[in-house]
Amino acid sequence: MNRRDLLLSGAAAAAVLAGTAALLRIGGAPDARAAETFEVTKTDAEWRAILSDAAYDVLRKEGTEYPGTSPLLDEHRKGIFACAGCDLPVYPSETKFDSGTGWPSFWQEIPKAIGTTADRSLGMTRTEVHCRRCGGHLGHVFDDGPAPTGLRHCINGVALSFKPAAA
Repeated sequence: MNRRDLLLSGAAAAAVLAGTAALLRIGGAPDARAAETFEVTKTDAEWRAILSDAAYDVLRKEGTEYPGTSPLLDEHRKGIFACAGCDLPVYPSETKFDSGTGWPSFWQEIPKAIGTTADRSLGMTRTEVHCRRCGGHLGHVFDDGPAPTGLRHCINGVALSFKPAAA
């Protein structure tokens, strides 16, 4: 293989990768959250200063924590789960259940606490859940949860804090 062939094959591989990434987003609209305005806004540097690396990755970059790693999986006290970015209460403990997925799961949010957008990454459409006050990515919601809603809010524990109820 000569230098020219090597360069051409590298360029072709880059084009294929770029095309594959674009295909995974087919039908996707621009990020709906980018058009929203939020009560709590910070610069990227300010978010980095107040969040752990893991929380920053999930809340601000739409990352996902490894399943089974959140201490909140074993949190069974009465209380409120709040956004780790802005402290907005988002889920009551009464709606938490063990989904067996490895992430804290809830069948209902606190009214007017979350927003949702269509997430068309990974070649499928899912419903992304974010904090309505700061826009922080919390996780996704699926329609395979328990009664009464039939929903499973599959939420990254690192995106939440827990406040126990007063005794």
